[in-house]
Amino acid sequence: MKIRTFVICLMVCTALHAQTGLKKVYDESVNPLEQIDKAVAAAQAAGKRVICQVGGNWCPWCLRLADFIENDSTISKVIEDNFVYIHVNYRPGTLSDSAKAARDKTLMKRWNDPSHYGFPVLVVLDRKGKVAHIQETGCLERDKSYDREKVLNFFNSEKERK
Repeated sequence: MKIRTFVICLMVCTALHAQTGLKKVYDESVNPLEQIDKAVAAAQAAGKRVICQVGGNWCPWCLRLADFIENDSTISKVIEDNFVYIHVNYRPGTLSDSAKAARDKTLMKRWNDPSHYGFPVLVVLDRKGKVAHIQETGCLERDKSYDREKVLNFFNSEKERK
């Protein structure tokens, strides 16, 4: 029953994505573990921290958040100046490739499984690549988008935690 429910939810999300027309921002071809390691190295070199927006092109809210951030110059500037920001692709329970499924399981275990917060979820990493904070994004939403003040407050508060 759980698998059937999940498949139905995935189909609904896919249909919603087709209706959103938003740009796909998750690169499904990259190894997320390697992507994160590269981001941590870049953040160390720049004296920044990493924020991982975990989700996928299958998730309308993930694409909405990416679009929202990209189109708000103030939020984009705060991110650019203070963080290495990456979109980490995650496909919960849908991978037929056992190696990729194992890799995704390793990723979630490394981060103490933030998927229980829903998607997208923001995982903030310190300069050593350790989880500093996990932020669910439902509280940042407003109507069918995001609340500018709440999103900006999140990034500004993370900026202060350096």
